Amino acid sequence: MTSSVTYSGELRTLATHLQSGSLIETDAPTDNQGKGERFSPTDMIGTSLAACMLTTMAIRAKDLELKLKGTACHTEKIMSAAPRRISMINIRFSWPETVQFTAEEQERLEAIAWSCPVKESIHPDIKLEVDFNWG
Repeated sequence: MTSSVTYSGELRTLATHLQSGSLIETDAPTDNQGKGERFSPTDMIGTSLAACMLTTMAIRAKDLELKLKGTACHTEKIMSAAPRRISMINIRFSWPETVQFTAEEQERLEAIAWSCPVKESIHPDIKLEVDFNWG
């Protein structure tokens, strides 16, 4: 098993990573009866995609790890109403200001990001917009 998820009440859950004991709380979003005080379960999809892209880049481009350190991704999840589901995920990379990537490194990192396991697991009807923000 990977995790245990317990309903806490008030539209919240507590997920425990069984190997490490680390915790993630979720809350229903404000547009669906929640307080919006934690990640919603659907927020976690976009967040997981960004984390997977960064992690996969670091795994497969170990020679660029120092350049990748400090890179951030900003995510936006857009919902559709009927049926209620994620319709789009936007991700924008923010690279450390002092780092420059060659055109070859940029192409390589983009290819790695687009092949991450979470991206490969997202339904093709969900539109993905990724701005690598190379400048």
